[in-house]
Amino acid sequence: MKKYLAEMFGTMVLVLMGCGVAVSLNCSSNCADVANAGTVIGTALAFGLAVVAMAYTIGGISGCHINPAITLGVYLNKGISGKDAGMYMLFQVIGAFIGSAILWVLTANAGLVGTGANDLQAGVTPLGGLLAEIFFTCVFVLVVLGATSKTNGATNNFAGLAIGLSLVLVHLACIRYTGTSVNPARSIAPAIFQGGTALTNLWIFIVGPFVGAVLSAIIWKCIQPVEEK
Repeated sequence: MKKYLAEMFGTMVLVLMGCGVAVSLNCSSNCADVANAGTVIGTALAFGLAVVAMAYTIGGISGCHINPAITLGVYLNKGISGKDAGMYMLFQVIGAFIGSAILWVLTANAGLVGTGANDLQAGVTPLGGLLAEIFFTCVFVLVVLGATSKTNGATNNFAGLAIGLSLVLVHLACIRYTGTSVNPARSIAPAIFQGGTALTNLWIFIVGPFVGAVLSAIIWKCIQPVEEK
């Protein structure tokens, strides 16, 4: 049970900190505008740093997935049982709701609007958003599988840093298209609190990351070192 609670807490922190910064910097409404590059950089760093912080906090307890897409990729790579995978995803979503609820209370009492929900940015079609989520999730989960590989030896000590920095990179590249999800739990809770088009387009941020995770698992099986297979 401790590892499930760790996943819940970690996802709560990720949503509260990452989405909290997005709301504070107003990235959710203007991140498609290149004149507001600072909001994009700030939001990207917030999500990446949250992952780094949690990786070194709960990594030894649960592996610090805090993302159903990562859990799916690890499961397909036979790194976690089906039961644990299902429980991880459940508690990740619960943690995301807790983080969103806290953020909603804070913003409601500070004159701020939104909960940092993902949505299609200006000029981006549903297909474009779906493809972006698939491609960038694939890259992100592939980094997770590689960075945590047993064959990496001593570099495993830096896996949390590598994963966090890769999430920063993914946000920098993907925010212009979807606000960057690559994490169904991170998208579900904020969208339900925020409603509107964020809720209408929520399917993109569930289907895309899961498809990307499957692709990453397939790619990793093709390139992983023989001694790990």
